[in-house]
Amino acid sequence: MAAESQSTVGYIQHHLTNLTYGKLPAGYERHDAEGHVHVLEHDTWTMAHSGEEASAMGFNAIHVDSMFWSIALGFLFLVFFARVAKRAHSGVPTGVQNAVEMVIDFIDSTVKDGFHHKNAMIAPMALTIFVWIVLMNTMDLVPVDWIPAAMAKLTGDPHFFFKVVPTTDPNVTLGMGFTVFGLMIFFTIAKKGFLGFVKELTLHPFHHEKWYVNIFLIPINFALESIAWISKPISLGLRLFGNMYAGEMIFILIATMFGAGLVLGLFAGVLQWAWAVFHILVIALQAFVFMVLTIVYMAQAHQIEEEDQFH
Repeated sequence: MAAESQSTVGYIQHHLTNLTYGKLPAGYERHDAEGHVHVLEHDTWTMAHSGEEASAMGFNAIHVDSMFWSIALGFLFLVFFARVAKRAHSGVPTGVQNAVEMVIDFIDSTVKDGFHHKNAMIAPMALTIFVWIVLMNTMDLVPVDWIPAAMAKLTGDPHFFFKVVPTTDPNVTLGMGFTVFGLMIFFTIAKKGFLGFVKELTLHPFHHEKWYVNIFLIPINFALESIAWISKPISLGLRLFGNMYAGEMIFILIATMFGAGLVLGLFAGVLQWAWAVFHILVIALQAFVFMVLTIVYMAQAHQIEEEDQFH
């Protein structure tokens, strides 16, 4: 699809651009397919026709494709597991029920190993995170041109932007990371109280019995703890994004070889198959890492034994 209609650079840029809806400011110059320039008289909410327009839309822009696929795959997870749960029986499980029970048992044992507190929310949250990320990551195994080409024909726009892997969008992965961050703060305050939360930020890791010494230590502690707290959701989201983005880029680069002749096309087919097999491990591993770190962060939020040294 790409090699025949656009340059390699244009092909790569096209596959890395999200379908974006946002507001272009008044006075913005839009260029149509024929090269004509149209100056907007008013602020206009519209779909971006290029990566430059998507950038001009700023923070309030919405990546429609990322939202669509993440919500659709989350809904698929809920419907599928609900149907299996509804049909579950007490006998020896087989087929789909057996596979679902294996996943649930795996998540349950992982939570029990890493979370030694009482909270009925943690295991379902871990299950949701793991399966949801696996589903979003698995979209990376769909050939990069299939769905975008189908959408281009459906819309009549040969350059229609449509990314299908939500976890290659940092807005999605960082959104999940900061959601976990919000839960960390919530459970920390719920278990330790607001004063305990403040003490954790100001009296750790350096603490002295004399209050006037702590006056000098509090700014240092606050700076160190703030960095440690903020780095958790950022590293959580960027780790998932970075690995999936790199994997998607390799698939795109391999796809560019199909338009370079028969020999390179055959070689690209072998590379694509080999990378897809290896990428299956990346897909599951990244979901597992995100889930395990979430469990660890939730356990830290529930840990109250350390508070004794502050009293």
